[in-house]
Amino acid sequence: MIKRHFLLVAAGVLILLMAVAVIVRLSFADEGGGGPGGPGGGRGGAQEVAAVETTERTFSDTLQLVGVARGQRSVEIASTNTELITRVLFRDGQSVRAGAPLVELQAREQEAGMIEARARVEQAQRDYDRSKELVDRGIAPRVNLEQAESALKSAQASLEAAEARRGERVIRAPFSGVLGLTTVTPGTLVGPGTVITTLDDISTIRIDFPLPERYLSRVQSGTPISATADAFPGSQFTGRIARVDTRIDEVTRSATARAELPNPEGRIRPGMSMRVTVRQGQRQSLAVPESAIQYEGEGAFLYRIMPAEGGRIAQRVEVETGVVEDGYVEILSGLDAGETVVASGLNRIQPGAPVTVAGRSPGQ
Repeated sequence: MIKRHFLLVAAGVLILLMAVAVIVRLSFADEGGGGPGGPGGGRGGAQEVAAVETTERTFSDTLQLVGVARGQRSVEIASTNTELITRVLFRDGQSVRAGAPLVELQAREQEAGMIEARARVEQAQRDYDRSKELVDRGIAPRVNLEQAESALKSAQASLEAAEARRGERVIRAPFSGVLGLTTVTPGTLVGPGTVITTLDDISTIRIDFPLPERYLSRVQSGTPISATADAFPGSQFTGRIARVDTRIDEVTRSATARAELPNPEGRIRPGMSMRVTVRQGQRQSLAVPESAIQYEGEGAFLYRIMPAEGGRIAQRVEVETGVVEDGYVEILSGLDAGETVVASGLNRIQPGAPVTVAGRSPGQ
C-alpha cells in the first residue's frame, strides 16, 4: 500500500515538472528574436531586405541556335591500290604538315605494272620503226604508219601512268592538320578505298546550323557570333558568319548558315555539338537582377520599395519582361529608372508589408 502511494506521488511530481518546463520554454521563445516583433520580422516589425536601384543596361538582340562543329578541311586517308603496308610513319593524334609521309606500301603491284608497261612501249616502238621503214620504201600504205604511231603514244601514256602509280607507294598528308586513330600496322593488307586514318585541319572551325528563313534578312556574311560547348563549361568562342546557303529547305523552312571561328588551341573538335548565339544589334533597356523577379504563370512581378508612414513598404508591381542576359532581366514596362526594388528573398514578403533596407536607417 505504501509503495503504491509512493508511485502515485512520484508520477504527479514528474507531470508537474514537465508542465513547468513547457511554460519556461514558451516564455523564452516569446522573448527571443524569432517571434513576432523581434528582429526576424512579424507582428509590428519590418522585414529587412536587400535592395537595388533600377538602371539601364545594354542588351543584345540574339538568336539561339544549335549546330555541329567541323574542321576547315577534313579527309579520310585511304589507299588506291591493293598492297601490304610495310611502314607506318605517324602516331595517333599527331599534327603533320602537308606532304608528310604517313605510310609506305609494298610495291609489287606497281613494279609488275611498270614492267608490263615498258614491254608494251618497246613493242610499240619496234612496230612503229618497221612501219616507217616500209612506208618510206613505198611497200606499205601510210595509214599503217599512223596506226603504229597511235599505238606507240598509247603505250607511252600507259607507262607514265604506271610510273605515277609507283609513286603512290608512299601515302602523304594532302594538307596540314591533326591525324585521327588508325588500326593498321606493318603487314596489314589494304585495298582501294581502305581507310588508314583521318586528317582534319582544325586551325579554324566551321559550324553549320539551320537558320530559319524569317531571319535571313538580319543575318549576313560578317555577322558576329559566339558559341559554347558542353565540353567546356564557362568558355565562349567567338567568330563570324562566313556564308549562308542559297537554298531553303522546303521541309524545315531553313537555310544552312556557316560560321567560322579560330581554334588555335585545338580545343574544339569536329563533330562537337555547339550552341550558337547570333548577335543582331544592341539596345539600352531598364534592367533588374534575376533574383528580383518572381514568375507567376505567364506573368512576372517584383516588389517596389515605397515610402510610407513611419518607414517603407513593399509594393507588388506586375512587370513585362524581355530577354535575360548576364544575370539581368530586361524590364519592358511596369517600372521607371531610378526606382528601388527588393533584390532577393521575395518569397518572404507580403504585399504592403513594412520593410527596412539593409545598411540604411528607417529614415533614409
